[in-house]
Amino acid sequence: MSELFVWKDKFSRGLRDKQHPWTPIFDILENKTGVDRVYLCIGIMGFFLLYMLFGYAAQLMCNIFGFVYPAYASIKALETLKKEDDTKWLTYWVVFAFFSIIEFFSGFILHWFPFYWLLKSMFHLWCFVPIENNGSQIIYQRIIRPWFLGQLDRTVTEFKDAAAKAAADAAAAAMTSALLSDRKQE
Repeated sequence: MSELFVWKDKFSRGLRDKQHPWTPIFDILENKTGVDRVYLCIGIMGFFLLYMLFGYAAQLMCNIFGFVYPAYASIKALETLKKEDDTKWLTYWVVFAFFSIIEFFSGFILHWFPFYWLLKSMFHLWCFVPIENNGSQIIYQRIIRPWFLGQLDRTVTEFKDAAAKAAADAAAAAMTSALLSDRKQE
């Protein structure tokens, strides 16, 4: 039971931290309703959970959820001189784009699963939650980076080499054609 109180205390401190954009919103809500911000947040999360299960336009809400805070945090990161926050949010967007592409090809199957939009929202949350090794860091380090540094990097190099060879062959053919044309004119 004491772990629950420790979690509630950490959660409460996170909702009161002036560095977060939601703090002023919870200040207003708490003052107007008289309800502690922890319970307000739990109520909002419960409403969101139910909406993602049964609500209209759950896909749109899920995508807005996966975009709004990360976009805000990315813009704030771009305005700082620190590289670490830029890297963190760039990693999120790489993972977001990677899964958007995968979802495009598997979406017609996945969208039939119950609770899909709720699970996808939870996935977004896991990817952008402000902790050291959030989901986007784990997915990038374990899946995307090894694939990119392995297969994709080799493919790009092979394509670049093939394009350079084709350009060299085309230049040689043009040179040969020009020489043959000059000889015919003589």
